[in-house]
Amino acid sequence: MAIISPFFLFHRKFLLKLQQDKYKWMAINVRMVEIPKEFHEALPILQKIESAGYEAYFVGGSVRDTILQRPIHDVDIATSAYPSEVKSLFKRTVDTGIEHGTVMILDHGTGYEVTTFRTESGYQDYRRPDKVTFVRSLKEDLKRRDFTINALALSENGQITDLFGGLDDMKKRIIRAVGDPNERFNEDALRMMRAVRFASQLDFRIENATLAGIRRHSELLEKIAVERSHTEFVKMMLGVDAENGLNIMLETNLYQHVPVLGNYLPQLKAIVASKFQLTNEVQVWSLLSFKFGFSASQISTFLKKWKTANKIINDVILTTELLFSIARGEVSNSILYHAGAENVDNAVVITADSTKTSGLKERYNNLPIKNKKQLQITGGELIKRGVLKPSPQLGKVLDTLEHNVVAGTIPNQQEKLVKAAINFLNED
Repeated sequence: MAIISPFFLFHRKFLLKLQQDKYKWMAINVRMVEIPKEFHEALPILQKIESAGYEAYFVGGSVRDTILQRPIHDVDIATSAYPSEVKSLFKRTVDTGIEHGTVMILDHGTGYEVTTFRTESGYQDYRRPDKVTFVRSLKEDLKRRDFTINALALSENGQITDLFGGLDDMKKRIIRAVGDPNERFNEDALRMMRAVRFASQLDFRIENATLAGIRRHSELLEKIAVERSHTEFVKMMLGVDAENGLNIMLETNLYQHVPVLGNYLPQLKAIVASKFQLTNEVQVWSLLSFKFGFSASQISTFLKKWKTANKIINDVILTTELLFSIARGEVSNSILYHAGAENVDNAVVITADSTKTSGLKERYNNLPIKNKKQLQITGGELIKRGVLKPSPQLGKVLDTLEHNVVAGTIPNQQEKLVKAAINFLNED
């Protein structure tokens, strides 16, 4: 991805402001030499809209990430064309959010969301506007954005429109609300968690007025669906400066307005004081569960309050149990076996102390079997040989054989396993 360097962009903008100081409240336009391939692929959409006489821009996070030379995930397009006008220009469209002006254009197997410039008013649920009004003004549309670094528009010829100092804030590594932060957070309380997430992901600081707004309105986070806070919290904990993100949650009292965390301030402070770099959601919840001293049942209750997927809950339980075993210095083959390869990796990452985890991965890799299917005997074979009949005892015998093979007390060989099954039945 070849673009002009962020430093050059900011330097160019600075010179423009010096030369045009009396126009400091006007848009400052900066041209990029080359835009990313993701934008190139979507250019026909912009060009078709513009050829019909409307304005169209790439907007939001994709523009921000391009300037910061970060990977682009979603390409969002904003236009002065109303939804019906957008639909009239393209053969294949889907009304993904037509009430808010969003139409998806299907182009060569790719879907691009195109949203009409709009203003919003009335936020009784602190999340969604009660009224959306379509407008023709890019300025009015950018005014409703959350943070200055997201209130940027990129034209098809590579020109950036920055109305609120977003480029300068990126240069200073600052998260700043567009306009009055109190208004922005009352419009959408999730923006508070987004600010914390951006601070963690981008290693930026939240400027004072925006931070004060979060602290003042932190209780509004309870108005937001847990699933939304869940997504932002996990992304924050996976950021390059997650300790800072978590610390901001403590400083602003956001932690008191999400499930369970409000009961564990000392433990959260200890996590902030530690160094951790997590790579997936299981590690996020496992770190917290371990530091909180949660049992399996407590983990299940905790994560269900966060609306976490059952697969994640199960992996967190296994990873946390392994973490406790590592802490005690008593890691058995059985613990490693039941944890599985991914959760062994998770525990190693969370522990971040090679003296405590040295050799764990090798021990797992050297286990005789990694799952029950690798056991060289089946219930059917035991029945066929007349060792026992179909009954609940069959499962008990297979469990015992599995446990002993993992422990290394019985070889994973069919004849040895049959003999061990017979011995077990005689002892029973």
